[in-house]
Amino acid sequence: MPAKARTDRNAATRERILDAAERLFAEHGVHGVSNRQVAEAAGQGNTAVVGYHFGTKTDLVRAIVHRHGAAIEQTREQMVARVEGSDDLRDWLECLVRPTIDHLAALGTPTWYARFGAQVMTDPALRAILVDESLGSPVLQRVLEGLQACLPALPAAVRRERGDVGRHLLVHVPAERERALAEGAPTVRATWADTATGLVDVLVGVWLAPVTTPAAR
Repeated sequence: MPAKARTDRNAATRERILDAAERLFAEHGVHGVSNRQVAEAAGQGNTAVVGYHFGTKTDLVRAIVHRHGAAIEQTREQMVARVEGSDDLRDWLECLVRPTIDHLAALGTPTWYARFGAQVMTDPALRAILVDESLGSPVLQRVLEGLQACLPALPAAVRRERGDVGRHLLVHVPAERERALAEGAPTVRATWADTATGLVDVLVGVWLAPVTTPAAR
């Protein structure tokens, strides 16, 4: 077989494996799916093909994250360029929320990436992959810096708490909408764009909510 044909075939096989793994991981959890199941879902008779192309399951998870990352980052870079220098909290939350949701909208229906992300975030070891990918992004770091500069003065514990709440919302709101769309169930918002708007509204409320001092015990 000519080298180019072999390269093209390998690339196609990798894409089928990534498609199958993303869907199965989203539906059943990363640890609930074997390499054999991924290979079979990808139409591969050789069950060792997943390890051959991707190595460990952790490497496979990382490859799925990478596959979506470039499009998301491109949108985020464009948004940051438009809001650079803004002191409006909503501008920076838009940069945080909308790139991923716009990407999900562009993929069509059904999608699995939001539910895949929710599954990965439940595992401490795998969650580090998403965290490392995020923290390694200069444009996302710029978004977080812009966001922090707009926040009111908050006690450190409250800031950490609201950051945790925000992360849960960023992961699970898109995942729940994605699940509803896949199942043909009603959704709260009509479109992905409206979902992003609603999520930004909620996050503004989270960060600007009043702080209640705990009563002395």
